[in-house]
Amino acid sequence: MKTIPIAFVLSCIYIFSLPRYYDTDTMLAPETENPMSGGTISSIASTFGLDLGNMQSSDAITPLLYPNLMEDNGFVTNMFNIQVATKDGKIKANYHDYLKKYQKNAWWNTIFGAMKSWFSKKEEPAKGDMNPYYLTKTEDDIVKQIAECVKFKTDKKTGVITITVRDQDPLVCKTIADSVKFRLQDFITTYRTNKARTDYEYYKELAAQAKKDYEKSRQLYAGYSDANTHIALKSVELKAEEMENDMQLKFNAYSTINTQLQAAKAKVQERTPAFTTLKGAAVPIKPAGPKRMLFVFLILVLTFMGTCGYILYDIVKPQPAIDKNH
Repeated sequence: MKTIPIAFVLSCIYIFSLPRYYDTDTMLAPETENPMSGGTISSIASTFGLDLGNMQSSDAITPLLYPNLMEDNGFVTNMFNIQVATKDGKIKANYHDYLKKYQKNAWWNTIFGAMKSWFSKKEEPAKGDMNPYYLTKTEDDIVKQIAECVKFKTDKKTGVITITVRDQDPLVCKTIADSVKFRLQDFITTYRTNKARTDYEYYKELAAQAKKDYEKSRQLYAGYSDANTHIALKSVELKAEEMENDMQLKFNAYSTINTQLQAAKAKVQERTPAFTTLKGAAVPIKPAGPKRMLFVFLILVLTFMGTCGYILYDIVKPQPAIDKNH
């Protein structure tokens, strides 16, 4: 009767001081190459519940490595400029300022944070554009906070990517989940088409130069032919024929490079993966935690069991021997 009320009050003070949070998730299935589909290896792997066709590809970065993107500062800081708004409409800011200025904290964290700021040196703002790999202490804390709130998980069997987001506001949860999904799609597309786009730009420059050379050769041939229309000299005829052959060679070169350019353009489209959203992010209705009633109940149970154990030990513990001389 003494310990239970005290445990109830203390547990309520603690758990109700923690801000509530919401969870939402979205599931994405990216298109992957399937060089190992079929065959003995794939059959053996399938007996263990693994689908190598969804995990293996000719790319250096497979879907199993996508969760590691949240460890890269460049990918995480790219989320700073996401515009978010709370469900009640009172807060509208980018994700960086939202996490920095509008997060609720337990009262003891607020006190410790204020005391820590008194004794810490004031940070100087970064000059110029922010370097994601040379952050201030504040920016680094925000990066770590985002990495804790946004999680990637890849199913080893199906290759489906699940993006889970946790936040104190349900609408911000959905906004961040959708934005991260699109950023992940952009990353995958950029990576998969990087070489094809480089080849396309290379052939594009070659085609432009070949066309320029052909146009120049054609104008020279036309001007020379017009200037010597009524001259029947063999040297003039040979010169005109030589210029015509040069023009034809340049045209053939331009035509060949243009064909390669179109093939490179088609390769970019071929390498661009398709994405299927298996589950869209929804605005959560109920908070995911903390589980206040469950926490208080468990604390009361533990207090009751601990108190009973202490009482029983006090009853059954051996009594000190009594000296008969006293």
